[in-house]
Amino acid sequence: MQEKQECTLVWFRNDLRINNNELLKKAIATQKNIIAIYIFDDVLFEKQYSFVRTGKFRTSFLIETLIELEENLAIYNIPLLVFFKSIICELKKLKSRFLVKNIVLQEDSTFDERKTEKKVLKEFSEETQVLKVSNQYLYNPSQIDAVFKNGIPKSFSSFRKIVEKKLKVEKNVVYQIPEQKRLCVSNLKFPKTTHFKTPSFSAFPFKGGENEAIKRVKSYFFKTEAVLNYKQTRNQLLGANYSTKLSSWLANGSVSAKTIYWELKGFEESVGKNDSTYWVYLELLWRDFFKHTARYQGIKIFTLGGIQDKEILNSTKDALLIQSWIDGKTASDFVNANMIELKYTGFMSNRGRQNTASYFIHELNQDWRVGAAYFESILLDYDPHSNYGNWMYIAGVGNSAQQKKFDVVWQANTYDVNREFTNKWINFR
Repeated sequence: MQEKQECTLVWFRNDLRINNNELLKKAIATQKNIIAIYIFDDVLFEKQYSFVRTGKFRTSFLIETLIELEENLAIYNIPLLVFFKSIICELKKLKSRFLVKNIVLQEDSTFDERKTEKKVLKEFSEETQVLKVSNQYLYNPSQIDAVFKNGIPKSFSSFRKIVEKKLKVEKNVVYQIPEQKRLCVSNLKFPKTTHFKTPSFSAFPFKGGENEAIKRVKSYFFKTEAVLNYKQTRNQLLGANYSTKLSSWLANGSVSAKTIYWELKGFEESVGKNDSTYWVYLELLWRDFFKHTARYQGIKIFTLGGIQDKEILNSTKDALLIQSWIDGKTASDFVNANMIELKYTGFMSNRGRQNTASYFIHELNQDWRVGAAYFESILLDYDPHSNYGNWMYIAGVGNSAQQKKFDVVWQANTYDVNREFTNKWINFR
């Protein structure tokens, strides 16, 4: 019987890149041949409030990302195995041919991710060393826990002041990926991606993948220097450069928050810094705040009363009202335009998200979790911490107990004064 070849498994999750990735640094240090895996867990395609949890836009973006990851890994003869169904069966096949000495994975804090992690790790014996990394944060959990010994504050302002005073963002991890001998494993077969026809005026004309993410960072910072105007343009609604548009790549880990941070610092040193460059840092910090809040609060971020444990009496689940909101057929043209943009592109501006969420909760009186579930299904840049964190915030059950109700008429008159955005999308329908 042929002796099994020893290997280290790298389990990619929401960290789909080869640069600045603690997973690969850890795996390389084991000095074993590396096999990479990605698991399409069934939970990704379950229905929640009648919405498939991972819709067509994010699925297509994810497949584009995985194809590029496979190509980047192949340069070093590292195979990427993607498991779609029968996950346990596929893992057993792999173990029948290879002696898995180590498995490296990103530690996650949300319920479904932990459930999947437990299911997968159960298949490996005690002889397999499990190595976990914190790969998705700007400030690592160990840093945050050291300064917030009794839990992080619910106020972002309090969190920001302490973090900025006491912590520094760690440098990018440095490593060289060795070219290993080619391993005889099954060839990767991806399902075909569907290219969705989006209008020429879409604010997100981008593709998935690490190379695309880095290209966008370089373009937004150094080529166009659009970052210098971010604070003034961030509330706009049309065009590719009114905001960074990096959230979709951040969500699946095609680029890390630390990479963006250090590129931003490089820009500030070589070109200049202002309120706008600082505001981009604040956006990264908000993202981190929601992630660490989820670590501490756990499943509460998915409950009706949120992290405030508030009793909610007036929310309903009216199917007709919910569908009118989804289809952009409410009494507000501004809300409708944003919802139509989302429906046909998988993207919506931050201004649009605040207004449509507020309208859903405070005008239609619907259960905020249903709106959050729809966003989860359709958004390209869905991230559980930010999505549910923002919906809780608008509902008044998140980091502030005060409800955030937006006057959509005032918002439209202020941010779409000539109805250019509204007319484009209303007429597109």
